[in-house]
Amino acid sequence: MRNADPCGTSRRPPVAGRRLPCCAYRRRADVADSNAAAADRRTTWSGACHGTLGELFQGPLRHAGRTEIALVSFPVDRRSWRRFTADPTAAADAVGPLPPGERSARAADMFLRHHRLAMPPGRWHARSELTVGAGMASSTADIVATLRCLFRVFDLPYDRRLVVDTLSRIERSDSVFLDEFALYLSGAHRLVRRLGTAIGFHTAYLVEPAAVDTAAVTPLLTAHYRRNEARYADCLRDLLAAFAAADPLAVAHAATRSAALSQQALPKADFETLLDHKDTFGADGMFVAHTGSVLGYLFARRPSPALKGELSAFFHSLGHPCSFARAGYG
Repeated sequence: MRNADPCGTSRRPPVAGRRLPCCAYRRRADVADSNAAAADRRTTWSGACHGTLGELFQGPLRHAGRTEIALVSFPVDRRSWRRFTADPTAAADAVGPLPPGERSARAADMFLRHHRLAMPPGRWHARSELTVGAGMASSTADIVATLRCLFRVFDLPYDRRLVVDTLSRIERSDSVFLDEFALYLSGAHRLVRRLGTAIGFHTAYLVEPAAVDTAAVTPLLTAHYRRNEARYADCLRDLLAAFAAADPLAVAHAATRSAALSQQALPKADFETLLDHKDTFGADGMFVAHTGSVLGYLFARRPSPALKGELSAFFHSLGHPCSFARAGYG
């Protein structure tokens, strides 16, 4: 899954106005090849990426002499999909479209320029289960799904370094391109530590209506982190030790502490109420989207149908539907 070549920027972009023939998904040196084998080619490609239910930790971390924002994202089985279907009836010089969404389109353009390719004619399809602006990594998942689709369209080996480099040019992101827990620097786009796949939870959560602009709240968070650096360091130390011990209860406890610290900077209307009722429902902890509007309970064991009914009624009394999802791995 790795490619030793980093993402380069010195290669020349495609010549304006020129596009590959509709069924010749190859480098420009091969553009003149015949389309005779078109009928035997696959015509639809897909890429997907999971999102998150916020984070188990978000806080400051000293790295390379600077204080960075560090995350331990909380992956969930909710996804963004991007599909591309070729149009075999299009003219050979037809202009191929970029995918929908400003950031996904930018990512696709960078991909094409890097590989000196042009988009073939066809159409894009987009679908997502991730709420925008809620802290579910919807934007990053859209970009990663787009790039994964493009690797398949052009039959290129997947290059994670290119994905990370592309993300770094577009937005602060988390580690949804990995299939494991990780301590990750969202601004520096640096993987600090892999945390494996031994931990998983059942969750009950809600999404508050207010969307959060991550870029807009970054200065507020930075000031909060400076005032509470020691408390965040203690929380992160305990969380990493819990992952090393594969102890879900200790992970849940540390995640609750991180969520409570976040409440001091970006308060959520329902957080205190959920925290007060945590023991009533036998939850092992709480999680939040630290710069979003998702919050909920962690259960190391699957809640019974009766308990799910009680949780649903409780969340409804707060004015929210209750969602249930398996998150993490384990």
